[in-house]
Amino acid sequence: MLPAQHRLRTPAEFTAVLRTRGGRRIGTPLLVVHAFRPPERSDGPPRVGFVVSKAVGNAVVRNRTKRRLRHLCAARLAGVTPGTDLVIRANAAAGGATTADLGAALDRALVTLGRPA
Repeated sequence: MLPAQHRLRTPAEFTAVLRTRGGRRIGTPLLVVHAFRPPERSDGPPRVGFVVSKAVGNAVVRNRTKRRLRHLCAARLAGVTPGTDLVIRANAAAGGATTADLGAALDRALVTLGRPA
């Protein structure tokens, strides 16, 4: 579970990350990671939100995918730049992926966004 200060919660927070011109987007076959660093939050903790649609699978598969992503992100938050907001969107292939595959895709995306390996 991610601590409360590391979670995006409101639709406005998700929209700010997804639609802002200053944000970045990195895609892999399993995930798309949207990142935005609002100037007013430059010293706050990094926050993460997840989007897992019905294209990923039924409710069991979607919830399993979200649990895996939360676990993977909690382990990687220390390496994310403070104040960065991330929205991680699972593609349809993520439902059948292993935890290791999701972790590798997340690592590739975060390295591309500027996090050191």
